[in-house]
Amino acid sequence: MTFLTRRAGAGLAAVAAWAGLLGGLSGCTGDGGSPIEIQLPGRPRSPDEAIRITPDDNAKGVPAEGPLTVTVPEGRLERVVVTKVEDAQEEKVPGTIAVDGLSWSPDPEAGRLALAAKYTVDAVALDGHDRRQARHTTFTTYVPEERFIGYFKPENRSTVGTGMIISFGFNRSIERRADVERAITVTSVPPVEVSGHWFGDERLDFRPKQYWKPGTEVTVKMRLRDVEGAPGSYGIQDKTIRFTVGRSQISTVDAAAHTMEVRRDGDLVSTVPITAGAPKNTTYNGKMVVMELFDVTRMNGQTVGFGGEYDIPDVPHAMRLTRSGTFLHGNYWASPDTFGSTNVSHGCIGLRDDKGGGSDTPAGWFFDRSLVGDVVEVVNSQDKTVAPDNGLGGWNMSWTAWVAGSAAG
Repeated sequence: MTFLTRRAGAGLAAVAAWAGLLGGLSGCTGDGGSPIEIQLPGRPRSPDEAIRITPDDNAKGVPAEGPLTVTVPEGRLERVVVTKVEDAQEEKVPGTIAVDGLSWSPDPEAGRLALAAKYTVDAVALDGHDRRQARHTTFTTYVPEERFIGYFKPENRSTVGTGMIISFGFNRSIERRADVERAITVTSVPPVEVSGHWFGDERLDFRPKQYWKPGTEVTVKMRLRDVEGAPGSYGIQDKTIRFTVGRSQISTVDAAAHTMEVRRDGDLVSTVPITAGAPKNTTYNGKMVVMELFDVTRMNGQTVGFGGEYDIPDVPHAMRLTRSGTFLHGNYWASPDTFGSTNVSHGCIGLRDDKGGGSDTPAGWFFDRSLVGDVVEVVNSQDKTVAPDNGLGGWNMSWTAWVAGSAAG
């Protein structure tokens, strides 16, 4: 009986000692202020404790630089999937789980997070006792107040002439031109050297040294999303544009001879009588590129700096050559004997046509055989050469001067 009493006393002493040990540990600190955490084997951590994710769940305005991390205090991470969800499309963020299994971080090559985007984080981990835990969180990144976009030519999947110049017009002034230019890449098959050229701070054009070869396949990648074009102003576009270069058609307008020679792949196809700008309103010299084609359009002199000299509501077979208003178009109001003999226009190039647009007239014939990107070169006019930024006039600039206008080097 006495023996049993001593055993019971010893047991109570052991329990008291264990309690004292726990009490002493709970009062210790690991960093001079924070209590050391004791995890009893029997109590599993909550998902928030077991898998710690930064940014916090439902965080908003997260910087593009992050931080973005997933960690566990013990055990190991089994799987981490970070996804950008945008416009019903999903894009995974590549990342790596550390060798010790305690953390995940994005791959350095992944770059910054996208701005104005929603992300989801799904993580699965095993704790120190092989108990599986899963956690799902979401966050959204910072939405800039100012965004910029680039309006571009030519259209995606179009077939264009050999003189096509790729042109971007931006809705905001671009101060960091090199960054924006590097975010746009132009490649082709067969490959040729292509360079950008800035006209002011809102326009960037690309062209090769010489006209594109027929059959060339061109790819333009716009990776402008989140590129800072000016302080606080970020791009929003991430697009790929592809177009094909068709046959070569280069037409030479001789303003003094009142003719236009049309050449296909170097061969003369036709010589067409024309009328160019009258002595007081001469036509620009130089290489111009067809920018737009209209079956019929209105031409009002007041919109291009003239007074009320003309307002024609139904000009047929009109092809725009400059931003300032130079067109090559059908003309039904002039006498037929004007074409090939006299220059009477306000600067445009006129071809004989019927009211409403004839299919068998010189204007109808030429219109039906033209593409955006075809070249029209005017010679022997009593005017200056068209400015390189007036329409797609970049072919009037030497290659050396063109490359010098690149901000990317």
